[in-house]
Amino acid sequence: MKSEVSTVLWAFGLTSAISAVSLPLWRAVCRRWGHVDDPGHRKIHVQPIPLAGGFAVSAGGLLGGLLIWILASSGVLGSGEVGSLWVGTEGLRRLGVLLAGAVGMMALGAWDDRRDLGAGAKFLVQGVIAVLVARWGVQVPVPNGMAFLGLPLTVFWIVAVTNAFNLSDNMNGLCAGLGLIGATAVSASSLLGRGQFELACGAALIAGSLAGYLPYNYPRASVFLGDAGSQWVGYLLSVLALLSVTPSTISNGGLQQSWRAAFAVVAVPLIDMAFVVVSRTWRGQPFWVGDTHHLSHRLARTSLGKAGAVALLWLLGSLLVALFRR
Repeated sequence: MKSEVSTVLWAFGLTSAISAVSLPLWRAVCRRWGHVDDPGHRKIHVQPIPLAGGFAVSAGGLLGGLLIWILASSGVLGSGEVGSLWVGTEGLRRLGVLLAGAVGMMALGAWDDRRDLGAGAKFLVQGVIAVLVARWGVQVPVPNGMAFLGLPLTVFWIVAVTNAFNLSDNMNGLCAGLGLIGATAVSASSLLGRGQFELACGAALIAGSLAGYLPYNYPRASVFLGDAGSQWVGYLLSVLALLSVTPSTISNGGLQQSWRAAFAVVAVPLIDMAFVVVSRTWRGQPFWVGDTHHLSHRLARTSLGKAGAVALLWLLGSLLVALFRR
């Protein structure tokens, strides 16, 4: 167990360092390319902000994972007990599909940042990625005898969670902080509670990449995640939540507990998305058209201010994870 904990901590630390050190380079590249978020309607910044965060966290996660694999394979780090997630032909296929989905979501978000895609095109591509993941990657837990629900529910889950985190990227630090909390919770519970070493390492890589990014974005922002980063975070958290509850958790704690544990990882973004969809629909506004009626905006208009509102939502996310992933 000691070597496994050490490897997970190395995964977090290395990825955090790579993300933090590489971010100024990505920021300079984005400025040169004109890949920035310009001031405008519903935006509080007065200068163009580079959309470098998504590239830094995704590159950090991938490079950090490669370095951990090299160090573990060479014996520098203890490899831990390998489970069944990435073993054999099926495991490698699963890993390839999940990684391809992450790259696809990031690329879709980057293209949207650049060209401002319509909602229909975004949902279509997200749906295709989700179908591939549901077919060859991971599926939601369903009751016995109802396996036919697995694919459509998985597609709905991935698209919903991805867009929930995308929508939560409306205030400095909110999306990345909630992603960090969720990934850390999955890593800790997978390692200490369920013995899923490989999943703990994967979640630590994601948590580390976000930890390296956050100082550049909260409380003041010199970079933004952009859709590339927020969709990358949302997609990976949707997958992590499912991997952490199937199949062993179902047999040990039942279907209801499995869903509760999965929901806890992404609860705050999903609650906020449900709130804004209902409120926009009630006002006769398309739910995909942004506004300033998110929970974060409402809290920020109190004495908490923007930084305080984000910190309160972080606290809420941490409490939900602590309560429902026991």
